[in-house]
Amino acid sequence: MADTSMYQGSLTALVTPMHTDGRIDFDVSAKLIERQIEAGTTALIPAGTTGESPTLSHEEHGRVVAHCVETANGRVRVMAGAGSNSTSEAVLMAKHAHSVGADSLLVVVPYYNKPSQEGLYRHFMTIADATPLPMFLYCIPGRSVVDISIATMARLCEHPNIVGTKDATANMARPIAVRRAVDKPFNQLSGDDNSVLSFLAAGGDGCIGVTSNVVPHLCADMHLAWQEGRVEDAIAIQDHLTPLHDAMFLESNPGPVKYALSRLGLCNPTLRLPLVEPQEETRRAIDAALRSLELLD
Repeated sequence: MADTSMYQGSLTALVTPMHTDGRIDFDVSAKLIERQIEAGTTALIPAGTTGESPTLSHEEHGRVVAHCVETANGRVRVMAGAGSNSTSEAVLMAKHAHSVGADSLLVVVPYYNKPSQEGLYRHFMTIADATPLPMFLYCIPGRSVVDISIATMARLCEHPNIVGTKDATANMARPIAVRRAVDKPFNQLSGDDNSVLSFLAAGGDGCIGVTSNVVPHLCADMHLAWQEGRVEDAIAIQDHLTPLHDAMFLESNPGPVKYALSRLGLCNPTLRLPLVEPQEETRRAIDAALRSLELLD
């Protein structure tokens, strides 16, 4: 039975490292996972958007999730990316994640086909019915266009397997509205690195971050400071991280974060088309942000 207690603190949406020819580099992936665990990251999210899920084959997607579960080996929880704009495809991903031992599912709002609220309701309910795993609703209208309304989220949360959300709207009124609308304990995780502390102050529980790929220890320390009531320390860390947060989204994720990891000698910057490596101006901004954290000379 999966652990359904609340996720808190710094969770990382993992990159999928690749060889220069585009093949997935599982050896480097294992090293990145170990680095996350050692730094205090509380959960790992493989095969999400940051992991380039849109350009992974079904076989690769399954291998990435299984590899993360195997490498983590129960030391931290694994929330498997299982999102698609095809409900039947998402169901297959969810069932696979359950079969290999993932602890929970992260399912994004279907992108491109713009379903109605009723379509969203049926989509998520179908996936939630497919496995016993706790499921998180991923709201990111910047990529999916459509978003889950608060009323629809309240309906969905009547399903016992739907236990939380990843909220990348950067709307600080939203966690309050969700909390008022949902009639059960509901795990709210930010999906926006720049507004994490504001989200926590509005009642959130943690963050599924991109920046934590690069500086997992600092992100974990910030959350720990917040949890211990050391608000000024948390703010100081957030301020220190802001240039890197900003740089990570100057171009489409995960281009900047993979470049940053490459500058630290941790993985290749290789991406799969249609994504490409960041332009020179973005690379300069990332380098400057890394220097501000004393990670580059």
